[in-house]
Amino acid sequence: MAEGELKADSDPRDIQDVVSTRSSPALSLKRSPSPTCEDQDSRKRLRKSEEPTDIQPTNNSGMESKLVEDIAQELECGCCSELLYRPVMVSPCQHVFCGSCCLLWIRNGGTNCPACRTVATIASPSRPLQLIIDALLRNAPQRTRTVREREQADEIYKIGTVMRFPSPREASPEPNVNISAEFARPCPHCSPNNVYGWSCPVPIPDPTVDLDRAWHIDDGLPTGHVQCGNCENYTALRAPSTSRCDFCKTYFCGIGVPSRCSAAPITLQQPQGFTDISDIIQSSDIYECFNSNTVEVDIMLDYITEQRYSPRNIYRDIVKHILEQPGQFQPLIASELFTIAHSGPSVEPESSDPPHKICRLCACEIFIWGIKDWWIRERRKAFVDKILMQRKDCPEGSACAMQSEFDHAREFNHIIDGKPVEMGTPAEPEPSKDSSVPATQVNTTESDQTSSTAEILAIIASEAEPMVE
Repeated sequence: MAEGELKADSDPRDIQDVVSTRSSPALSLKRSPSPTCEDQDSRKRLRKSEEPTDIQPTNNSGMESKLVEDIAQELECGCCSELLYRPVMVSPCQHVFCGSCCLLWIRNGGTNCPACRTVATIASPSRPLQLIIDALLRNAPQRTRTVREREQADEIYKIGTVMRFPSPREASPEPNVNISAEFARPCPHCSPNNVYGWSCPVPIPDPTVDLDRAWHIDDGLPTGHVQCGNCENYTALRAPSTSRCDFCKTYFCGIGVPSRCSAAPITLQQPQGFTDISDIIQSSDIYECFNSNTVEVDIMLDYITEQRYSPRNIYRDIVKHILEQPGQFQPLIASELFTIAHSGPSVEPESSDPPHKICRLCACEIFIWGIKDWWIRERRKAFVDKILMQRKDCPEGSACAMQSEFDHAREFNHIIDGKPVEMGTPAEPEPSKDSSVPATQVNTTESDQTSSTAEILAIIASEAEPMVE
């Protein structure tokens, strides 16, 4: 009997197996898989079932560029808004800046953090930030600062330098002019036992103690007293601390703010409002001196920055040049350059002695008056860039009305580098109206005529000798 055929006396279970085999012929031809294959198939099915079915292909480059952008924004300098270069961290607020930006901030008088304006003590290099910046630039080299920017920054700040912030400047006290609207207040020397060691011969009565004898402000200045030109408080005229400006004739107490309420020697004074180069940049008077020629002012500012000049250095050079002139300060005084700040009556006769002391306001007038001539003299030195100085001279010179236009001022030079007329130099004598020939030429002509006449006489004599014989 063939395989799969049924017998009459077959077991029912055998009949069932045969039926199932016939219904699935394919299964009967395959052997059962080994246990190892079953384990591998189950692991593959399990791994496939665990994989998410909704994953889309990602753009890794887009994510990286977004990460670089976010890190670069966090590493921007609070001053120049560019990627940090030679980063330093300000203590205690921990804001970070470029080393060169922070140093320029301190040089220009900054006493606090440039970002939050809180009191700062030191700015120290940050090595961790530098490592992060180096890693960022390796992945995004296009964010590297230009070569010129790095060279300029390296000239200003040396890597590894710790910078200290200066102490805040002393604020000027509020003017305390006559607390009483009707009566004068005593000066610091009016008290007989004051700490200054000198008492007024005629003290000002205190209106809060002796109202009957109080000095009414409508009666003019109290006897032996003047008002300080800075703090406007009354001060004793003969007190040792009182000083007077020899230019504007204003008195100063020397007590309110000693560095400001005083007239100092001319060469030692500080011009009012000009402490550092930032004050020159922000001064409209400086640009008026140069006829609004911003190009020439920028060249001068670059030179001042490179030479590390301060306004006081420039002021001293101007004063030194004036003192070398025959008239010194007299032409400036005669031109009424110095306004009289003292509004009260004159308490002393005018003196013909040369000035020795000057106030801050008058020093400022000298600084503004002389800075253009100072720049003309400085341009002759070898420190100024020759390329900038070799521009074509404008035919109109300093009187050109177009020098306020940037393109014209950049193309032409309006500060003519000729020898300026020195202040107080006497004029050259005019030639005589009777003669159109200079004296030297007249003398030469006369000598030539004399020599030629002698030669003619000698020739005539030589020719006449044979005739006599």
